[in-house]
This record gives sequence, C-alpha cells and structure tokens, in this order.
Amino acid sequence: MSADTVNPIPLYASSLRLTAVPTAVGCSRMFVRHTLKLWQLEDHAETATLVMSELVTNAVKASGITEPEPKSWQITAEHVIGIQLRAIEASLYVEVWDRTDAAPVRKNPDLETEGGRGLLLVEQLAKRWDVYRPRVGGKVVWAECALKTTDCIPGGAGKDSEEILGLSDLPESERCRGK
Repeated sequence: MSADTVNPIPLYASSLRLTAVPTAVGCSRMFVRHTLKLWQLEDHAETATLVMSELVTNAVKASGITEPEPKSWQITAEHVIGIQLRAIEASLYVEVWDRTDAAPVRKNPDLETEGGRGLLLVEQLAKRWDVYRPRVGGKVVWAECALKTTDCIPGGAGKDSEEILGLSDLPESERCRGK
C-alpha cells in the first residue's frame, strides 16, 4: 500500500457534550482515542487527539470556567461545549461547538511566549480548518484531517510541519517511523 492510498469510509459520526472546565480537555482526548479505536482508525488518533485538545482548550477559555476546581453552583447551561468526530470518505473532521460568537484568533507568538500556538499547530496538522456558525447560536470550530496511510510524523505532516516541529535537520530515516 503506497503512502497516498486512501480507503474511503462512507460515514461515521460520534459526539459528546462536556462541561466547559479544564478537565474537558482530557475527556476529549479519551473520547477521540476510544472513538477512533472503535472505528478501526487508531492510526489517526495521535493527530486527531492533538487537534481536539487544542480546539477544546480554546472553547473552554472562550466559554467555560477556567478555575481548576470549579464549584458545582458556578456551572450553568452556558458552560457546555460539544465535541464531534466525523469520518467521511477520506477525511476525519474534528469539531468543537461552544456558545460564544467570537472566532478564535491565530496568533504569531515569539519564541519566549508560553501560549498561543494552538491554532498554528492545528493549521499544520490539518488539511484545513475554519469556523461555522450554526442557526442555534455559538460557533463550531472544525478541522479536517486526511485519512491516508503514512509512516511519517502524525497526520502526514509535510516539510513546513517538520520545520516547525524541529525535525527538518534530521535525516529522513530519523523523521519517519518504520523506515
């Protein structure tokens, strides 16, 4: 099977609602790993888990309670996010809904800045990402990941991703697993 071989998938979908608190990020990771294992797509779990983590982190910051241990009376219907995975043909869609209208902003942090790299990472790992505003309100931030077989770094990342991840100076044999 070549690196560009794609096995089309008709349609898989799974979703979950979570309270928008910091622990939602870990729960979303477990959801991704479990769902992709059920769908026999566990080869894509590393990339999808990372993308989901970044999108959920943004949703929690935008609409949730960021205190590490929120009190139960602080949590209201406004503090809910929805996460969804959809596998359609040759793409895996990672989607996160929250109640806020404000779109996430991709930043260009300098080397000393601790945060602000989430959407840069999503941009490198996904084929594309965007924001959709459903009629019910809020927004869905989604990322489309390719479902193709590859032995290289997660998501079939290309040259630009290798440079960002600091792998461009390594020989090809050290960048790819199984070679």
